[in-house]
Amino acid sequence: MTDTDETATRPAPKLHAGWATPLAPMFASPVMESLRAFLLEQKGQGKRIFPKGSEYFRALDLTPLDTVRVVILGQDPYHGEGQAHGLCFSVQRGVRPPPSLVNIFKEMKADLGIDPPRHGNLTHWAEQGVLLLNSVLTVEMGQAASHQGRGWEKFTDEVIALVARQERPIVFILWGAYAQKKAAFVKDVSQGGRHLVIRSAHPSPLSAHNGFFGSRPFSRANAFLREHGEQPIDWKLPE
Repeated sequence: MTDTDETATRPAPKLHAGWATPLAPMFASPVMESLRAFLLEQKGQGKRIFPKGSEYFRALDLTPLDTVRVVILGQDPYHGEGQAHGLCFSVQRGVRPPPSLVNIFKEMKADLGIDPPRHGNLTHWAEQGVLLLNSVLTVEMGQAASHQGRGWEKFTDEVIALVARQERPIVFILWGAYAQKKAAFVKDVSQGGRHLVIRSAHPSPLSAHNGFFGSRPFSRANAFLREHGEQPIDWKLPE
């Protein structure tokens, strides 16, 4: 599949069965039919959509449902050339890490002593069970938030609900008000639930000093995983 193919704009991928089976009703819903039509229309007008079609569902492809141990929620894909590749906060190798990701790396250094990598590709986290999910999975080049309200939010709500229904304990890392509202239904262990919910300010330079720095999400997530017999995440990114 190429990014210029009509099929590349259609959100009907061959997902891992762990996702595909429970999400089948959502893919067949009017919401997703409307979203398909919108994406086809945008392509037909010559607009460039990020990430490329084969990477719309990259987060799900890299992190099957039965492997999810940590969830990090983002909002929209990056809208700059060559940045987005289907994982929230992540950029492709060779692309300068955006300010929010730089702050994530600063907190990782303060929390775990891990030096910031020379790239911003978070695939290594996803392959270990960190679901790096944006709320909206596509964006028009240079137009931030241009695909909000088109249906992706309902799709990703269902993804989060599927994860929250898992019997095993999972860590939800919610940075900023948007993520916290989207996953507000997830019950924390302090509320009698089985999952750990870590809430803090967003890592954006506009808010990071209001509670993101010093929140220690990485060590807290790993401590919870160890307590429940799970392997901790290796947060150090290979160069």
